[in-house]
Amino acid sequence: MITSVDDVLPVARCLAEDIAVGASERDAQRVLPHTEIKALKDSGLLAITVPKQCGGIAAPAPVVAEVFRLLAHADPSLAQIPHSHFTFLEALRLQGTVAQREQFFGAVLGGALVANAQSERGPHPIDVDSTTLTPRAGGDYVLTGRKFYSTGALFADWVVVRASRSDGSGEVPVASTPKAVAFVPRDAPGLDVVDDWDGMGQRTTASGTVTLDDVIVPAAHVVPFSPIFSGPTTYGARAQLWHSAIDVGIATGALAAGVHQAGRARAHFEARVPAAVEDPTVINAAGELAVTVRSAQSLLAEAARRVDEASAHLTEESAAEASVAVAAAKVGAVRAALAASNGLFELGGTRSASASDNLSRFWRDARTHTLHDPTRWKLQHIGRYTLSGTPPPRHGQI
Repeated sequence: MITSVDDVLPVARCLAEDIAVGASERDAQRVLPHTEIKALKDSGLLAITVPKQCGGIAAPAPVVAEVFRLLAHADPSLAQIPHSHFTFLEALRLQGTVAQREQFFGAVLGGALVANAQSERGPHPIDVDSTTLTPRAGGDYVLTGRKFYSTGALFADWVVVRASRSDGSGEVPVASTPKAVAFVPRDAPGLDVVDDWDGMGQRTTASGTVTLDDVIVPAAHVVPFSPIFSGPTTYGARAQLWHSAIDVGIATGALAAGVHQAGRARAHFEARVPAAVEDPTVINAAGELAVTVRSAQSLLAEAARRVDEASAHLTEESAAEASVAVAAAKVGAVRAALAASNGLFELGGTRSASASDNLSRFWRDARTHTLHDPTRWKLQHIGRYTLSGTPPPRHGQI
């Protein structure tokens, strides 16, 4: 266990250094990071958001965001795996009973990893869960459905399944159907995790399919989800903050790779200098990228601070400020990740295109992960808030 907030980032830096070794090869060969996930579980980092009253240290948002950035700088795929872990632990903190918090926070303090089975494929809208949680006569529930993009489920100790509450009438769930999340043991009968993720980037997140064939769930493992959004909340802002931190980590990792490549590159003959790092056009390109990446880091830090402030003094206004700050950070992070992962080739020159260096993984990871929660809608919410003070909606993506 990590017993002090001051110890979090040193532990994260050490782990990041370890997982960076072999990250390129894991991506190239699509070798799933079983060893690295065990190291993450053993590190104590998975428990840093456990509330103090439950035995944890309740690390502040800026610290957690920096953990994600450090891990993503080293290996973006691995950094995405614990995203839903921290997100659903927040749902547990907000809506879990005392007994539920004691059970599941206790498991996390012991090194357990929580993963998600949340997203579904159409044709229904993304805010509709066709997966159902139906009560049985004995007081427990039966869980049935199919989930996709279930990042980390293959490595999890507990799979958290978001589902529509059903009364057994057979009515098709709609967006307004109340939802809950069910904590299901990874080895529960009827739960199957299929490693069928084939993304061009984030290749080792194991974001595959989860099928749920009449999985029996005790009532004690079901946590209400819809009520999170019945009043002001930072739940969505936190979830988006962690995504933003991953994108910033991709950006800092790509920039570092570009700088390394520039140190090996030859200058263009017209520059009349002995090395690429003395070429004024390369210097200018590096400066532009540095400003973009540093700006994203600053926006991330500011957004994390706003999230903590809103959580401490939660009102409609503070929640809106936090969500808009995170939305701005997300836009900045996406732009930085894409710019740096593309610009590294400008810094490194022709040699950086070598397949053996696998530098394309930064762009593939950036392009894949930045598709999560489109920034065009972040800009809509930011714009409305800026022009008219219209608060963003309450859901898990803002």
